[in-house]
Amino acid sequence: MKVGYVYIVASRRNGTIYVGCTSNLVQRTWQHRTAAIDGFTSEHGCTLLVWYEPHDDLQEARLRERQIKKWNRAWKLKLIEDHNPQWEDLFDQLI
Repeated sequence: MKVGYVYIVASRRNGTIYVGCTSNLVQRTWQHRTAAIDGFTSEHGCTLLVWYEPHDDLQEARLRERQIKKWNRAWKLKLIEDHNPQWEDLFDQLI
C-alpha cells in the first residue's frame, strides 16, 4: 500500500483554497509554492500549505479528498481553523 495525504493550500488567510491529494506531500507542496505546474493553484496564488491529513492508504486519501471537495466553504475553513488557527504555512514542518 502507498501512503497518501489530503491537503489544503491557500492564497492567504480566508483567501482562495484548493483541496488536493498526493502520495508525496513535500514534492506536491513545492510544486504549488513554485507554480511548477499550470492550473488553478498557480492562477490563484495558492502557495501556503494550511492543512493536511496523512492516510495509510492512498485510496483512503482519495476518498477523503472527494468528500472534503463536496463540503461547503465554511466547513473547509473550520477544518483549517481547528488545526491551524493562524493559517501558518506548514511546509517547514514537513522537512
